Amino acid sequence: MTEYFDRLEIRTQEQRERELFVALTAQLAHAQAQAPAYQTLLADIDPTAVVDRAALAQVPVTRKSDIAAQQAAAPPFGGFAVLANGELGHVFASPGGIFEPGVSGDDHWQMGRALHALGVRPGDLVHNTFSYHFTPAGLMLDSAFRAFGCAVFPAGVGQSELQVQAIAHFKPRVYSGTPSFLKIIFDKAKPFTS
Repeated sequence: MTEYFDRLEIRTQEQRERELFVALTAQLAHAQAQAPAYQTLLADIDPTAVVDRAALAQVPVTRKSDIAAQQAAAPPFGGFAVLANGELGHVFASPGGIFEPGVSGDDHWQMGRALHALGVRPGDLVHNTFSYHFTPAGLMLDSAFRAFGCAVFPAGVGQSELQVQAIAHFKPRVYSGTPSFLKIIFDKAKPFTS
């Protein structure tokens, strides 16, 4: 592993922006062709014309409340998903009343770069306290850490005394979770460290 995650981090600003717009035009064309909701939302957009920031500013914004309303009208995903249920690895319910398809695969959400920037390295043991139910956070980070070469202790939330015991036993180098739950774990561990 080098100082950089990959070559994308050492591009010039101009190269980065050019490559992002190439990827964006492909993604917009894919959404228009495959997702009924985006066929409607992007009907007046020519994906090949979205080549700079001015053109990007013309692409309509999809608000979370709009997604929730569309999903209520056309369950389960409101025409935003391009994969059928048989092609999905998971289905999630997120806060705010929206439902998300999830695919299986190594670091599908592409978090490896952020993990590298945080100092996580292959071979690290991760204590992951993000939830493994309803919302995607636990599985999102779990797949990212594993694809990155880390072992994951899937702790989830709750059972703070058992969390303290697991941390004392495994001695993970990385904590993954909310700061508020980490404080709960610290508070629960105080009697054992005094």
